[in-house]
Amino acid sequence: KTMLEALNPQPQDKILQLIAMFRDDPRTTKIDLGVGVYKDATGLTPVMRAVKAAEKKLWEVETTKTYTGLAGEPAYNAALVTMILGQGFADRAASVATPGGTGAIRQALELIRMANPKARVWMSAPTWPNHPSIVKYLGMTGVEYRYFNVATSGIDFPGMMADLERVSTGDAVLLHGCCHNPTGANLDGSQWDQVIALLKKKGAVPFVDLAYQGFGDGLAEDAAATRKIAAAFPEVLIAASCSKNFGIYRERTGILIALTSPDRKAVVQGNLNFLNRQNYSFPPDHGARLVTMILEDAALTADWKAELEEVRQNMLGLRRALADELRRATNTDRFDFVASHRGMFSRLGLTEAQVNRLREEYGIYMVGDSRINIAGLNAKTVPVLATAIAQVL
Repeated sequence: KTMLEALNPQPQDKILQLIAMFRDDPRTTKIDLGVGVYKDATGLTPVMRAVKAAEKKLWEVETTKTYTGLAGEPAYNAALVTMILGQGFADRAASVATPGGTGAIRQALELIRMANPKARVWMSAPTWPNHPSIVKYLGMTGVEYRYFNVATSGIDFPGMMADLERVSTGDAVLLHGCCHNPTGANLDGSQWDQVIALLKKKGAVPFVDLAYQGFGDGLAEDAAATRKIAAAFPEVLIAASCSKNFGIYRERTGILIALTSPDRKAVVQGNLNFLNRQNYSFPPDHGARLVTMILEDAALTADWKAELEEVRQNMLGLRRALADELRRATNTDRFDFVASHRGMFSRLGLTEAQVNRLREEYGIYMVGDSRINIAGLNAKTVPVLATAIAQVL
């Protein structure tokens, strides 16, 4: 066999498969609740006003397209560290700009592996499929901890705590900072306190994935758990994305923050720079520069925050409407949790057979585990979905 003949086919990505099936469906009534991007009531993922304004200004003032810094532009890194953590962490925060949140997760896992090849990576059951996929690809050991209670569509907190009791010193525990993907079910303040206390006792390193800051309860509120963790631990890894909250998905704008002691910061920063160099040299800059311009300009910041709040309120309104319609259509309260979940996603607790029927009979597309993107709905399609779900139950 030649080298490339020795390759095996890779399993198809379920969400990408779903996108293709949706695209090929000729029905005009079809509804896409699969792909994880925000959409407005018309089905468009709009460019935010502040982003448009910053791009126009950038076109006028940008004089070069030469490389940016290996770690990204210092102004971008500083602006994101402040947006995520607030004041007081600059002396502890090593950071690199990355190609999106996925790039940040990849670099974090590479850093963990470099520092401690034996470290296990603990992930919630379920979690975003890319988490275990990258862990496995890097030859690292992934371990699941219980998280979602399918019966209640809430958190299995006793199960979670029991599983995290088995964490070893130096293990990394991956936590969703807000808006858990795929379930939409989130820890409350006192549960976060208990998780923090347990992981401190165990000597674990928290690894926070913060992809949806501003999509749940508000910009500061969605960072609250991450800030608690940052204050409580000597070392924390935070992978964050600007795809959702700035709506710049295709610009691939992310950051990896590694919190350490001030005297270790330079060494950690050097290792992050080294990893950037090995993987892609210099990070992309266009999205990062737009984010920086928005966060450094009071008027643009205010407009961005106002539009982000409209997005958040739209999703909250859709959640309440869907919960109400499902209560009416099914004559039960089993879907009331949809209103209390946060972020773009909720897992409805349907069987794979029911999900398949929704697709085949009603043209409603969702992931096989019944994860739906709330933002894929609008006022017209909420009752359509509720009625269809009632039919397949």
